[in-house]
Amino acid sequence: MKIPAFLLALGALCCVPLHAAPARFTPAQLQQDLQFMREAIESTHPEPALRSGQQAYEQAFEVARSKLGQPLSRDEAWRVLAAMNPVFNDAHLGVVFPDWRSETREHLQAGGKLFPFEVMIDGQQRLRIVAALGGGSSALAGREIANINGLPAARILRELGALVHGDTPAFRNKLLERRFWLYYWKNYGATERFTLQAGGQVLEVPAASVLPAALAGEKSFEQTFQFRILPGGVGLLTVNQFAWPDKQRFYDFTERAFTGLRDAGAQTLLIDVRENGGGDDDMWKTGILRYIADKPYRNGSSYVKKVLEGRAGPGEKVGDIVSGNVDSWVQPEPAHPLHFSGKVFVLVGDLTYSSAILFSNTVQDHGFARLVGAGGYAYVRQTGGTQKQHVLPNTGLEVVVPRFVLDRPSGKREPALLQPDIVLADDPFDRNALVRALLAHPAAATN
Repeated sequence: MKIPAFLLALGALCCVPLHAAPARFTPAQLQQDLQFMREAIESTHPEPALRSGQQAYEQAFEVARSKLGQPLSRDEAWRVLAAMNPVFNDAHLGVVFPDWRSETREHLQAGGKLFPFEVMIDGQQRLRIVAALGGGSSALAGREIANINGLPAARILRELGALVHGDTPAFRNKLLERRFWLYYWKNYGATERFTLQAGGQVLEVPAASVLPAALAGEKSFEQTFQFRILPGGVGLLTVNQFAWPDKQRFYDFTERAFTGLRDAGAQTLLIDVRENGGGDDDMWKTGILRYIADKPYRNGSSYVKKVLEGRAGPGEKVGDIVSGNVDSWVQPEPAHPLHFSGKVFVLVGDLTYSSAILFSNTVQDHGFARLVGAGGYAYVRQTGGTQKQHVLPNTGLEVVVPRFVLDRPSGKREPALLQPDIVLADDPFDRNALVRALLAHPAAATN
């Protein structure tokens, strides 16, 4: 459907910023920040050009340097520096707003507005509405957005996607869709209303003043960790992160879960880490693998690391790049009264990352479970030990940098991206669809 010219003009008018112009940084300050960024990466990362290649890595800095020759605001500077994020191809390496959560809250409290929908980017690179901002229901759910304020959605996705950090284009799409409101605001500015072409209609929609789901969703323990017995005696253990201030509470929770499996006589366990962005390996080693491991295991094989201040081992000095092998094997506990010897499936998805990838690698390589879901989002050879103290001296933007690279337990580097044993599509509108599809799959059939 063609959008009338007057509506396109209205959309353009809606893009006028709501607040006064922000402070600007001089070219000298911006160049200083760029140099600081490069030094932070190269003093921390053992292989800075690991996923970009040296030529693309060097070129990314040259392009950024050429664009910092005039005064820029903080957001403008971020747009220049963040253009390097896709080149790095690593969700553990990038230029980010360290305070984007609090900054968003302050923006809303001051009367600012945000794009009014939670969205998804489907397999055809179409922008679709999932819900109202914050997760509330919307009559427009499922509709494709073809145009926003006079700009084609394809162009918007291309421009915003060029600023996102992450392992792959698919991974970056998933991060972008969950923070679309943030990237839109930081790239195009805040507006009071939006003119949308959605589902073949032209709609006038007011901007939203509610917290996005990514912020409103700072979940409680009960929302983060769940266990239930499904019909047919199948256990479903949902672990949305491997980080919690009180780890013992998590261990008590998983002990109750495996007690429930035993008492129910369950023969199948599904462990859902589709939304697990990582945390600490000891949480899955102690909280999960102690109950399902039946042989010695390790979480990786070979590694390369940069020795940092306060982390030097025997014979190491700060600045060294050290390679080695993971020789710490964890012994199984097959005699544990809650040991589970039935079928185990781990559900993976577009948010499975960091320590959750290491968990997936470990259960897959050692045969403790079969991976189920969609793959191709993240590298199995993971970076880690992320250092977050690198704050640019002038703009205050942050450079997140890892200090090591770890190969999976088997040592294999192909396939390079996480690949499930059973590939099943996920449904962003129905998170239970994957569970139902797996239970209908021959692999999950009980003998």
